Amino acid sequence: MIKVPKSFYNWLSITGFILAVNSLVLILFLFIFSLTSSTASFYLGMYTYIVLPVFLVIGLILIPLGMIVKVKKVKDESLEQQRWPVLDMNLQEHRSTLLKVTIVTFLFLVASAMGSYQAFRYTESVEFCGKLCHKVMEPEHTTYLNSPHARVACVECHVGEGASWYVRSKLSGLYQVYSVLFHKYSTPITTPLMNLRPARETCEKCHWPQKFYARKLVSNMRYLADSSNTEWTYSLVMKIGPNFSAWGLKEGIHWHINPDVKIDYIAGTRDRESIPWVKYTNLKTGEVKIFRDSENKLEPKAMDTLEHRTVDCMDCHNRPSHLYRSAPVYVDNAIVSGMVPNDLPYIKKISMDVLKDPFTNKDSALAFIRDSINGFYRVNHPDLYKSRRSSIDKAITGISHEYSNNAFPSMRVESSKYLNHIGHLESDGCFRCHSGHHKTEKGETISHDCNLCHTIIAQGPRGNVRSVPLSESMEFNHPVDIGDAWKTGFCSECHRRLYE
Repeated sequence: MIKVPKSFYNWLSITGFILAVNSLVLILFLFIFSLTSSTASFYLGMYTYIVLPVFLVIGLILIPLGMIVKVKKVKDESLEQQRWPVLDMNLQEHRSTLLKVTIVTFLFLVASAMGSYQAFRYTESVEFCGKLCHKVMEPEHTTYLNSPHARVACVECHVGEGASWYVRSKLSGLYQVYSVLFHKYSTPITTPLMNLRPARETCEKCHWPQKFYARKLVSNMRYLADSSNTEWTYSLVMKIGPNFSAWGLKEGIHWHINPDVKIDYIAGTRDRESIPWVKYTNLKTGEVKIFRDSENKLEPKAMDTLEHRTVDCMDCHNRPSHLYRSAPVYVDNAIVSGMVPNDLPYIKKISMDVLKDPFTNKDSALAFIRDSINGFYRVNHPDLYKSRRSSIDKAITGISHEYSNNAFPSMRVESSKYLNHIGHLESDGCFRCHSGHHKTEKGETISHDCNLCHTIIAQGPRGNVRSVPLSESMEFNHPVDIGDAWKTGFCSECHRRLYE
């Protein structure tokens, strides 16, 4: 039996001992429970590897602290008896005690090392990133789980390799914890984030520039807000690279990250929706061109105060894993997938009417969706309401599901708050630079030609879809007759208003 010095017998040391022992027992219990139970929750890992170890360490610190305090307080004739014990290796009792202490210390260090590693792994997990601050991170976590990167851990993109960025992320995490605890965060969270690791050190670990495909066929199906939910199909050949992949990045959308070219710009606004100044540099020849937006002129004095950036993946792919789709898009997708029956009269129109205005909380939103759709068919189509209740219920379920995956009222998050820069339908996207207004002093313009990035090879309503060979292109035909307005204005001028 290990004898403890008399200085141990004080309330501070005893409290620390009780705290440490209880914490250790609970850690072992929860660890065994997590191995044997299939119902372990997120909070189990948090308590096992983070919360309880903190109390264990506090308890272990209190034990010697109490002993030191007691020794310093003893000033009477018994001071000699309260001094620290003397270790004499000539005595069998001392040798046995030292051996026991060494074994216990070794086992504790091994357990601490294993626990620290598990704590490290846990803080790097998707569960920790997405669920610890549930309300704040719910939008990002939900959209991440429905993204193409759902099998890529958060830290792979947000932290990456190396100790320096790991330390920076943890220091940043401390402030985030403070922000959540004291409600110092904005709703929605302000983007873009200014302290992200450069894309070349994260994105390009998988998507390296030399291995992009030459062309990509994209087909989409949309529905008009009329009585029959008219189906409209269009297919595009996206020129993400050249005609032949062996040409590399000599042309196509990904030309912007050609190693021989450097594109710099100045953002006129914090959200980078406005780009009034663009600089092109040919790194091989040294040629430099400056393009200025004639419709959004930048004052020389403002150049030093605004954000300067070199174009990388994130300037176009700004929502690679956290994409919030607008109501017109996610309702169309729900109809295409069969979640919403497309033969319900006016289902697209009533969906747009219901989802037009923002909601204050999710419960009221889902109740409003259910009551409004039921009410529409009960009043306007009573016979259909009676005969097709199951189809109407299915539509309500599908629309509610898609709404829950793309809108988060508690954080005031929906697609108009986080615009996607890929394309140019609901945000200016490509047109931030390819506006036709960015010109050099010599009059050279950044092209506004649609066919520069894609060609249309098929479009039209069901039963009357027109198409051309892959090597050709047809002029865009707007599903609703708006004359030539689509040629003179940006798509986002109308389409963004659909959900604002």
